[in-house]
Amino acid sequence: MTTKRQLRLGAFMRPASIHAAAWRYPGAFSDANFNLQHMVRFAQTLERGRFDAFFMADHLAVLNMPIQALMRSATVTSFEPLTLLPALAMVTKHLGLIATASTTFDAPFHIARRFASLDHISNGRAAWNVVTTSNPDAALNFGMDEHVEHDERYWRAREFIDVVKGLWDSFAEDAFIRNVETGQYLDPARMHVLDHKGEHLSVRGPLNIARPIQGWPVIVQAGASEAGRQIAAETAEVIFASQRTIEEGRAFSADIRARMAAFGRDPEHMKILPGCFVVVGDTAAEAREKRLRLDSLVHYDSAIAQLSINLGCDASVFDPDAPLPEIPPTNASQSGRDRTIAMAQREGLTVRQLAQRIGGYGGLSMVGTPAMIADQMEEWLETRASDGFNIMFPFLPEGLDDFVDKVVPELQRRGLFRTEYEGATLRENLGLPRPANRFFPD
Repeated sequence: MTTKRQLRLGAFMRPASIHAAAWRYPGAFSDANFNLQHMVRFAQTLERGRFDAFFMADHLAVLNMPIQALMRSATVTSFEPLTLLPALAMVTKHLGLIATASTTFDAPFHIARRFASLDHISNGRAAWNVVTTSNPDAALNFGMDEHVEHDERYWRAREFIDVVKGLWDSFAEDAFIRNVETGQYLDPARMHVLDHKGEHLSVRGPLNIARPIQGWPVIVQAGASEAGRQIAAETAEVIFASQRTIEEGRAFSADIRARMAAFGRDPEHMKILPGCFVVVGDTAAEAREKRLRLDSLVHYDSAIAQLSINLGCDASVFDPDAPLPEIPPTNASQSGRDRTIAMAQREGLTVRQLAQRIGGYGGLSMVGTPAMIADQMEEWLETRASDGFNIMFPFLPEGLDDFVDKVVPELQRRGLFRTEYEGATLRENLGLPRPANRFFPD
């Protein structure tokens, strides 16, 4: 009897919903982004639904949009991921905890220490979403006059990840002998000094914390540009993907796995999880009505600001009722720009129509009954377009409750999703191997 492939489900939290109008929806928690009690409720609901992980997005700049849009944005205030997730670790037992942290605006020693700490605090449930930070306004908050060039950010990131992994491997598993009788706490022979001196970074080490429970926290990556795909194929174990169709998903998955094989990595040691915006209704008409109502609450000021971010230029100067003009490459996210332009061209959208679509959420969406949503997820999984999804909830708490109470049971009934967690760590639940210590392979 052939065992069905199993879906992996993350919850993409920003730290609540990605939709610009989520906080305005009737019954939604308008302060969800910055209320610890709400965050605890969300995390415990996700664990009840046997989700793999709580995926915490982050941003390092507030003034990246016009004031007219900023005054309407719930993301103007949110928790710092590596402060929030240890708190959520105390109120959950199985849920993975994925924090976003930048390789452009932080230091490897800080990142290695914080994620190792989170892994120990959570008993092996930490993951690092590696970002190079596409937002050029972030540079102004870190002593820079302009952003680091796109490809240069990725070259630094590759070295950065290698250094962090080296720091995580500073100590053998048996380095801390803690012999009370002799008074010896550490065996120096089981400690490695990294002494890294590279093109971008110089880090002596060792890290001042024991090796993480998982060996390394799970490495997550989201870049879809050429540089992003390369670094993901070489270093990542989970990809937060952005494909909108099954055909795009299959092509992306095949490309990544071929690149992994070229690096000598097992292609099965990667979980590709596209972001998926899910609106659940008892009928298809009810689900569509929810989506239309939600999108209607997006103010045009917010919509055009989000379009500007996606394109990496000021879209407010465009004629709103004309087609999108030619957009030159920028130093912002290249994959996001390309997807937005492709959508406008494919659907013949005016700037106004494109802004309204992007302003709410313009990526992969599944809107319908639990059975309809399960049908689509099963097709993605069975055609190897993805290994699962990072679910984006339209509003909270209702959107989250609907998914856990209605969609998850349907997936479980079909044998597509777990009824109990497989292991104690995030790696075990995702089916990922624990990496060996490069300095102490024994």
